[in-house]
Amino acid sequence: MEKILIKQYKKPKLSNSILIGGLPGIGNVGKIAADYIIEKLKMQKLADIFSQYLPPQVFVSEEGLTHLVRNSIYYKKLPGRRDMLILVGDFQGTTQEGQYEMTYNILELLRKFDLSLVYTLGGYSTGRIVENPRVLGAVTDLTLLDSLKGNGVVFPKGEPGGGIVGSAGIMLGLAKELFDIDGACLMGETSGYFADPRGAMEVIKILAALLGFTIDLKDIEERSKQLEQLTGKVQEDIQNRAQKKDDLGYFG
Repeated sequence: MEKILIKQYKKPKLSNSILIGGLPGIGNVGKIAADYIIEKLKMQKLADIFSQYLPPQVFVSEEGLTHLVRNSIYYKKLPGRRDMLILVGDFQGTTQEGQYEMTYNILELLRKFDLSLVYTLGGYSTGRIVENPRVLGAVTDLTLLDSLKGNGVVFPKGEPGGGIVGSAGIMLGLAKELFDIDGACLMGETSGYFADPRGAMEVIKILAALLGFTIDLKDIEERSKQLEQLTGKVQEDIQNRAQKKDDLGYFG
């Protein structure tokens, strides 16, 4: 078996296409956003990517059906002059070599579909609960700044500290340096403690504005409300435990 196998199902004619990379990461912000867009826009599968760089396992459904881990690419023809591709998956590459090789192979495939721009999605960990998540940005060319800022992306000095690791960073770097394709990373703020639909929803809103598509946000808004209730209960429990500890200290 080759280290990377790409099983392509369709050969659509796409023009001026934009790739959105949404693999698992901090708070699963990118994956949640990408999966949601695929579902709501009823995107079609272009290809599956199987690789020795992914964990050696299958997932098992509630019905007992197995599913070999993979990355997948979906596409959607949008009104106007641009079409959309989305990369999603069960895992990122498990080694540095795997990150580079899988990303390179994906870009090599997708440039045949008139790939002109790349957006990678991720989470920006704050280490605390965020009530109103911002979306932070990074770009491969300063000409992209005005469009992103105009749609609500922020570029605080010194953030993200340490750069962008994993697929979200490697894809931007390889696209720019080896394929001469510009791009940007959109990072939704998240505590980083759990899967965060709230940060993902903010990323989706910005993508919809940038690419000019409409999307029903009702389901992800409901998931965000459920998260708010959960985090509110967790914070209340922490405060109650702290209060009890203070009371015990007083009587001691």
